[in-house]
Amino acid sequence: MSSSLLGWTGRPTLMRAAHQHDDLELNLVVEGGTMLYQFGGMPVAVGQGSVAAFWAAVPHQLVASSATRVHWVHVPFSEFLRWRLPDAVTGRVLSGVPLLSTPSTALATDAANFAQWAEDLASGTAERHRIAILEVEARVRRLALTATGEPIHHYAGGDLALRQVVVMARHIAERFREPLSVADIAAAAQLHPNYAMGQFRKVLRTTVGDYLTRCRLAEARRLLITTDLPIARVASAAGFGSGSRFYTAFTSACGVPPARFRREYTETAGA
Repeated sequence: MSSSLLGWTGRPTLMRAAHQHDDLELNLVVEGGTMLYQFGGMPVAVGQGSVAAFWAAVPHQLVASSATRVHWVHVPFSEFLRWRLPDAVTGRVLSGVPLLSTPSTALATDAANFAQWAEDLASGTAERHRIAILEVEARVRRLALTATGEPIHHYAGGDLALRQVVVMARHIAERFREPLSVADIAAAAQLHPNYAMGQFRKVLRTTVGDYLTRCRLAEARRLLITTDLPIARVASAAGFGSGSRFYTAFTSACGVPPARFRREYTETAGA
């Protein structure tokens, strides 16, 4: 579950499937157009000049992009917890909702700062690493001042298949805690279940069932970190029909059982 403090710049590549990594991810779109993520089941557009910060343990996938140059920074999630940001900010991040600025609230120094952080983090110098992490923390705090409470920017364009899948993914994100069938999800987009499954796999490169499980696991991770609910209650609240199914899915995806996951993060947060 460990991760490293990293920074780099490049052209974004579309993802064949949603993925997860246990850190806080920051994006800055420098040139080109918009990146469209499916983030925890919700479509989120990050436009040129926008900064986004999110908990990357929530399943996310870049499904469309016209951006040509983007800066990324990954911060170990244990470091993010040590920042002890305001409860409203931490709660938003842990609930799976990204902090997202608009170009109008961007800082004039953003592009230079992201480039400097990448250079500092690649330097191998402890003091430059320390300076970079302090500056990244300050940027996230500033981002939270303008992003918290702002609506998520939903995707409304693109080709028909993408629009249909966005509707289904949004339906999953809003209702994954409930018993859901493929027919329920397909009906949200007014599609036949077999056709819906094909469109979903075509766009997101995964099945409806696997995507639903990823959303439930992301919610379970949030509940394990932010509440004292018993493991069985976490499983139920996240939408799993049985404790054994939850235990198997969680251990397979996260590498450790739920109780150990909670214990390790409790120890980290208290450090």
